[in-house]
Amino acid sequence: MPLSKKILVPTDFTKVSDVALDHGLLMGKTIQADIHMVHVVDSKKQVNEARLKLNSLQERIRTEKGVEIFTHIRIGNIFEDIDKTATEMDAALIIMGTHGVRGMQFLTGSRALKIVTESSIPFIIVQERNIREHGYHRLVVPLDLHKDTKQKLSVVSDVARYFNSKVYLVSPGETDEFLKNQLERNINFAKEYLGSNNIPFEVEITEEKSDGFVKALLKYSASVEADLVCIMNFYESSILNVFNSSYEQQVITNDAQIPVLCVNPIDTFILDRPSYTPN
Repeated sequence: MPLSKKILVPTDFTKVSDVALDHGLLMGKTIQADIHMVHVVDSKKQVNEARLKLNSLQERIRTEKGVEIFTHIRIGNIFEDIDKTATEMDAALIIMGTHGVRGMQFLTGSRALKIVTESSIPFIIVQERNIREHGYHRLVVPLDLHKDTKQKLSVVSDVARYFNSKVYLVSPGETDEFLKNQLERNINFAKEYLGSNNIPFEVEITEEKSDGFVKALLKYSASVEADLVCIMNFYESSILNVFNSSYEQQVITNDAQIPVLCVNPIDTFILDRPSYTPN
């Protein structure tokens, strides 16, 4: 019997898609969700070949993992049909591979970002680094001044509960008193939120200000051996200009190949829990 939660994994039958599927299988097992794979083709003449490949993949997973996955073929454009498919099936999460900053196959970082920005569903973007057996134990969460940054704490908390994770809150080291006070309010909110949900955390204030924050964030994430970096995706840059499209692309194509959870500033949660607001 199909489960109530669904995870969508787009595939182009390359290594990075296999890595995304491995992430999906572990996440699906952990949160009790079905895995749905989708391959997007340009025309009807490509459907038969795609179906054969999907059937072969489905059989391999059934044989090797003992897991039944569901497969879909869409005729259209990957920039539109991945989100459409996820929306139609009411997917809780999309896990997608990117070929980094280069590559002519499927999705480079900039193309992956284009799909993410138009989605109302949380994404996990992966590269070719295999998922660790423990899943997502160490979650790095950058905080900036944008008010919607707080929203991702709901998704982060869901992931943390499932994987018994520790959260590492990271913020730029601003010296301007106004910016510093704003950042401290966001950090305090995050600390109270996580503390009230019994989720262990640490706070790191980088020496770099906002203009060097992304580099510092990625360096810190690698130093704590992060399993997931959790960012908000903004249609416009944040007040600190920390995460615009250029910076987001740097994060999702990071050299350490750490997977990245991207949440748009919309009410999208893996679990349908109400948001928490401290008194």
